[in-house]
Amino acid sequence: MKLAYFDCFSGISGDMTLGALLDAGCDLDHLRGELRGLQVPGWELSAQKVWKNGMAATYARVKTEDQQKHRSLSTILEILKSSQLAPPVRERAAAIFQKLGEAEARVHDVPLEKIHFHEVGAVDAIVDIVGACIAFHALGIERFACSPLNVGGGTAKMAHGVLPVPAPATANLLQGKPTYSNGVQRELVTPTGAAIVATVCDSFGPQPAMSVSAIGYGAGTADLEGQPNVLRIMIGEATEKALPTYDQEITVIEANLDDMNPQIYGYFQEKALAAGALDVFTTPVQMKKNRPGTLLTVLCKPADAQTLMSLIFAETTTFGVRTHTAQRRVLPRESVKVNTKFGEVRVKLSRVNGRILHVAPEYEDCRKLAEEKNVPLQRVINEALRNYEQQTANN
Repeated sequence: MKLAYFDCFSGISGDMTLGALLDAGCDLDHLRGELRGLQVPGWELSAQKVWKNGMAATYARVKTEDQQKHRSLSTILEILKSSQLAPPVRERAAAIFQKLGEAEARVHDVPLEKIHFHEVGAVDAIVDIVGACIAFHALGIERFACSPLNVGGGTAKMAHGVLPVPAPATANLLQGKPTYSNGVQRELVTPTGAAIVATVCDSFGPQPAMSVSAIGYGAGTADLEGQPNVLRIMIGEATEKALPTYDQEITVIEANLDDMNPQIYGYFQEKALAAGALDVFTTPVQMKKNRPGTLLTVLCKPADAQTLMSLIFAETTTFGVRTHTAQRRVLPRESVKVNTKFGEVRVKLSRVNGRILHVAPEYEDCRKLAEEKNVPLQRVINEALRNYEQQTANN
């Protein structure tokens, strides 16, 4: 299965995406010919090699005679519906505009049917999005993944005035996705770029296991100090079954505690797990002034880090926390039900390449039955494992 990985170390925009796809091997003449199926006149598409801080990249430029920048979502969807584009291209482009329209509707608190795009409603932006979808189709890309996105910083002048970076619609589209800023005071991720990756990408994080066959670099308009303003797209065959992969990035939050009532730990753990923590645990440590203390560790998704840090400050005695990013690999899991003489127990299984590695009866099920039947917990666990082995042998 062919996979494309967006490496957004300098952000992403519509023209950067189009340039990277041309650089990766999409034929410019083919792209122009397919874009004529839009049946929207008054545009020209060109591509040229440029240098961005010593890196060669392709700059895709859409020149247009059209002066209309404001189009409603319904107007754009009608243009796509009446076009002569290939159905997969038309459907993917419509999905991107729909996603962008929903983000704008949330930001402005208006019904979706009343949304009018400003910069994104212009013909050059339409050509960028549709052109990217044509290139995806031409290159045979079936799956998409994306790196954490460098969104930039500062402010940017837009149709609604000067707004913070990332722009409200961009921030909404990237909600729950891994983002950061390396300090560049400029808009690096545009609403168009955010809408593309938010619509097509199945995962966000480190590069998945893949055999790369083509790499494309798409240039942005601006020149940045200290880094090339380019988007890199890596295209190749996904190889998840052959190579180990990390399923997701997680945030690790740590705090040292030496003056807190131990009774509070259990209470904090329950609240942290309810707030989205993936795991909460403590480790004995020896702290300054030779005092024994406790290292509190919380694992969570990046989107939940701020909430959990606030909870740590509210419910513990720490004055500070540390965070870092880690990669977590999770084995595929499934659950089967096993009948025992005490009752039904769910049994968790993990597999790699179809081979079962671990078998574990569900603790809560076993505990409940042990209490109901007034038997030792370990006896219920052993019974569940034994019956699972018999059930497997019979099958």
